[in-house]
Amino acid sequence: MTTHETDTRKTAESGDEHEHTTDVQWFTGSPQTHRVARAITQYGPIARTTLAQLLGLSQGALSRITSDLIYEGVIEELPGDTTEQGRLPQDFIPKESREKRGRPQTNLRLRAGERTFLGINIHGSEASIVAVDALCRPVGPCRTVTLESTKPQDVAATIGTAIRKYRSDVTPSPVAVGMSFGGHAEDDRYVTYAPFLHWDGRVDAAGAIEQTSGLPTAVFNDLDSLLLYESWFGAGIGVRRFAVVTIGAGVGYSLAEDGMPVDYPDKSYGLAGHILVDPEGPRCYAGHTGCSQCLTNDSLAEEYSGMVGHMVTFDQFAADAQEGTAQARQLLNRLCFRLGVLVSTVANFAMPSKVLISGESSFLAKMNQESIRSGINWYRPSQAATVDFEILDFSWESWAKAAAARAIARYIG
Repeated sequence: MTTHETDTRKTAESGDEHEHTTDVQWFTGSPQTHRVARAITQYGPIARTTLAQLLGLSQGALSRITSDLIYEGVIEELPGDTTEQGRLPQDFIPKESREKRGRPQTNLRLRAGERTFLGINIHGSEASIVAVDALCRPVGPCRTVTLESTKPQDVAATIGTAIRKYRSDVTPSPVAVGMSFGGHAEDDRYVTYAPFLHWDGRVDAAGAIEQTSGLPTAVFNDLDSLLLYESWFGAGIGVRRFAVVTIGAGVGYSLAEDGMPVDYPDKSYGLAGHILVDPEGPRCYAGHTGCSQCLTNDSLAEEYSGMVGHMVTFDQFAADAQEGTAQARQLLNRLCFRLGVLVSTVANFAMPSKVLISGESSFLAKMNQESIRSGINWYRPSQAATVDFEILDFSWESWAKAAAARAIARYIG
């Protein structure tokens, strides 16, 4: 096995069409080798016997694979007296080894400090960038740059400049970039739908960033990136199936199964954006009454403006809610109840073990979790299990880290 990078270009005879694909991985090896490395990344530190049981491999096969990964500098053994352990998959109980002879069991973990990655999240007219190690732990401060223009070439130029400035301060030098945005991406490279950036057509966003930054780049949907981050490094580690619901500029939903986002070609198009959550709620721009658009910032600002009798911004509503103003608290209660209805709908149909709530407005949800529970119970059968939900701490840095997590997953393979 060796670290490798393949870079192929195909140019049409006319010279007008170019296809450029860049694939960078930490090592070459069999599918099982990459599977072992992924498991150690997610569940490490982990003992060999436990890892073999988890993956259904023989001790001999696992020993050969881990020996290769240790030789390549991808993983390492912890000292025998180390008690540090990772989280194992839900409902997995390792069997005790009956082996009485041989060396004591030592735990394996990823050599996270050997590689660094850059994660970038585009939100509104800004882009946040952060450097992380191979376990997605920050190795530098999160920095935010303003996008003076949202034209694809201008975005690429601004982000490329930011990457070149940032990477010089990161040791070891970053090996790849992951960039996330609100919209749809194909082949981790082409942006085909970006409503908040107002891009039209098929844009080779990864290629543009590669040209301006000099680093291999992949682009992803921001919600799927958050989902994978939580699966590998966050609140979803070991959870067989969980969902993420986000509120803010829009409403988002995605589902993870066994550590990976469930794939569906249309899932980046806001499929949860118009689900009924309040039959008496406000009418959305598409003409629906009480759909989940009433959870968005613009809708909340409009609804609150109607309550107080003059135009106010979302930030003013949020400030009033935090101060406990009566009308703002009333709308906050509605918001949390409606959010609970959406969580209940997700739980009833997708049947996840857990629902994570995030987004730039999710801080409001923390202010009245009882109303969220009431909303969940309103459409939840009384005999059904209680829905396990968690409101994540939101920051644009966390979403930039999520973009880096996607780059890490590609790099490990």
